Amino acid sequence: MEIGYARVSRGDSQDIDPQLRALRDAGCDAIYSEEASGGQADRRELARAIGALEAGDVLVVWKLDRLSRSLRDLLFTLEAITAAGAGFRSLTEAIDTTTAPGRLMTQMLGAFAEFERAMIRERTMNGLAHARSAGRRLGRRPSLTGPQRAEIIAKVESGQGSPAQLASLFRVSRSTVQRVLRDYRARQETADAVLLSMQAS
Repeated sequence: MEIGYARVSRGDSQDIDPQLRALRDAGCDAIYSEEASGGQADRRELARAIGALEAGDVLVVWKLDRLSRSLRDLLFTLEAITAAGAGFRSLTEAIDTTTAPGRLMTQMLGAFAEFERAMIRERTMNGLAHARSAGRRLGRRPSLTGPQRAEIIAKVESGQGSPAQLASLFRVSRSTVQRVLRDYRARQETADAVLLSMQAS
């Protein structure tokens, strides 16, 4: 059984009828169509079309970009089709995964996607290494500066404000203020323990 899928972007002036005619001419037994962006994860009719596939069926589209506009999403969709025991065919690009050349094309697409991911990882690691060598601090910028932390500790110790009041004053969450106080008290306990140990010796 051949199941067709047609799509036009939401708000696009493109007519879906040429796709439907091409799919009917290709002999599709059932056709699912919708108006949705190619980058949209929630494409209900595509999900229904894939859900209707059984072993030996073929999902047919007029053009590859009707199925997806990103390589990553395309491969994910092709994996779902393969998992159903079905094949995929694009009329315009003459891609047919039920044939040896079509399966080879799918494998090549997967290889290109993996190469792209590897290049992104390599660029990211090189960028991090360069930033470290330049002395830049990595990670999220602290929500409070050192002087602000010291001021919070001083105000709490002198009874000039509660964690909730100080959180509002410094425009941070209450948990951030509590974390500052918890870290301070942990350092104090460590310092006291070291001092007692030195006195005992």
